[in-house]
Amino acid sequence: MALLTISQVAQQLQLRPSAIRYYEQIGILPTAQRISGQRRYDSSVLHRLAIVQRARQLGFTLDEIREMFFGFGGKTPASRRWQRLSQRKLAELDKLQEEIRTMQMLLRKMIEKCSCTTLEQCGRGIFLSERGHTGKQTGSRSRLRAASRA
Repeated sequence: MALLTISQVAQQLQLRPSAIRYYEQIGILPTAQRISGQRRYDSSVLHRLAIVQRARQLGFTLDEIREMFFGFGGKTPASRRWQRLSQRKLAELDKLQEEIRTMQMLLRKMIEKCSCTTLEQCGRGIFLSERGHTGKQTGSRSRLRAASRA
């Protein structure tokens, strides 16, 4: 079986050689065989890198990708690995989507309702509304929730 140079692997997958070296460094790829000091890969690296690329396209982090390869028992089928990680990623995206909706609503309210002539006037209004009925200042997430109910 012919071994591939890092340049050949990079060219076939449209990756930079530095990305391949980095994936090797962080343990997503196995350490490459060296011939005359140059990395040499068997064709299985193309399949592993195809998975890495698809996972990156789907928004998985490198830590999540490493977990896909090494965070399960050796007999866990690929389908089960994808299912577990995808369920977690979907929950993360649902939460992010809700935060985006809240931010969009707040921005629309700012566009519609802000009639302040100075930033100090805006700051005074924000400060007073944050203090609410309790007299205590709230955190940023609480502000988002409070504003979304307004």
